[in-house]
Amino acid sequence: MRKIPPSAVRVSCDSLVALPVATAEGVVLFAKNSDRPANEPQPLVHVPRRDHPTGATVACTYVSIPQAARTAQVIGSRPYWCWGFEHGLNEYGVAIGNHTVFTRDSLSGLGLIGMDLVRLGLERGRTAEGAVDTITALLTAHGQGGSGYADKEWPYHNSFLVADRHAAFVLETSDRHWAVRHVADVASVSNHVSIADDWDALSDGAIEHAIAAGWWPSEADRRFDFAAAYRDTAMVPEAVSSGRHQRTCALLTAAQGGLRVDALKAALRDHYGRIGPPHDLTPGEPQYFSVCMHADPVGTTTASMIARLPAAADEVPVYWASLGSPCIGAFVPLFVDAAVPAIVGRGGAQPDRDSPWWQANHLLSLVERDWEHHVPRVRARFDALEAGWDAQLPALVRRSAADRSAFSEAAVHAYLATLNALTVEFTRG
Repeated sequence: MRKIPPSAVRVSCDSLVALPVATAEGVVLFAKNSDRPANEPQPLVHVPRRDHPTGATVACTYVSIPQAARTAQVIGSRPYWCWGFEHGLNEYGVAIGNHTVFTRDSLSGLGLIGMDLVRLGLERGRTAEGAVDTITALLTAHGQGGSGYADKEWPYHNSFLVADRHAAFVLETSDRHWAVRHVADVASVSNHVSIADDWDALSDGAIEHAIAAGWWPSEADRRFDFAAAYRDTAMVPEAVSSGRHQRTCALLTAAQGGLRVDALKAALRDHYGRIGPPHDLTPGEPQYFSVCMHADPVGTTTASMIARLPAAADEVPVYWASLGSPCIGAFVPLFVDAAVPAIVGRGGAQPDRDSPWWQANHLLSLVERDWEHHVPRVRARFDALEAGWDAQLPALVRRSAADRSAFSEAAVHAYLATLNALTVEFTRG
């Protein structure tokens, strides 16, 4: 099979998780960068808890499937054109993110796309394990299929990182086949199949299918290796994901045992320690593709999330949302149990000056003119905002939902005011 050059590939996304043993506060921390087309907005969606009548169906991006009797309250980041989410958090403290992966199986016809499966897992899963069970059951019943993009035909297989207040799992798929690995302390997921012989569960028939296809020997004298059998390295260069995965793993390992939210913010903003993206390199070099991506058409980080998932059921999880590139943006605190400011749900195909996402996109275009000069000024303003918000959170998570709604509303407006002020400054030079 002909290898596709990096410039023609459209694939990225990175997720990270740290379990209580690895964090300073003994909580679960989850983070995700969504790398998509540079001008594809991701409005935030706040879905209330709902009860559904017997026999109801839900229209996903390409197919309709039976609806669950009850769906959970969810915050999700939705590419404007599809039904599903790139990442999100539900009322039970379950967080999920997905990623494109390349395997030897082909995809044909319509089914559920990875973003549909993220949303379905969040709406139906009360625990991380329950969400994994939901996704794998839906994969078995409906399969994967349909383009993951509005502007081109590009269906793809998916991997998922799924976490709750106590546990986390890596789920990797190839059409209707899958493998699951339980996370022991920290984990990072990028755009390649990584579960080898360390799987904890496999789909029925995964081994037999690989043997029948000639991807695994019928009389192997070792435990089945999911990645060795299913991963496709012929189509897409390993450089697209290998450097980012190594970098996120290194960042997690370096701070393991003392990980805090600030460390995950820094990881999602990372350009291998540089102020701006490494555009002096070529797409054939792994470090060209940084965790905070600026590599259109391969991928640009267009939305990010961080979630703090405390063990105590009476302590509300926090969802930090970055609308656009995190390196020149702010992580605004939101809450699943509180109203999410309506303005963060704005954003369609055409530029919209009233959309926070499009405003952030415009600021990025100005920063790109002079990274060295503009980024320190942006970070000074937004870091101060974040520090002020985060100082209030320990008390706020134990107050009323109305208080949290008011806080998020004020935070979003403070973010927009700062964003607009920076835009005016940089436009004037």
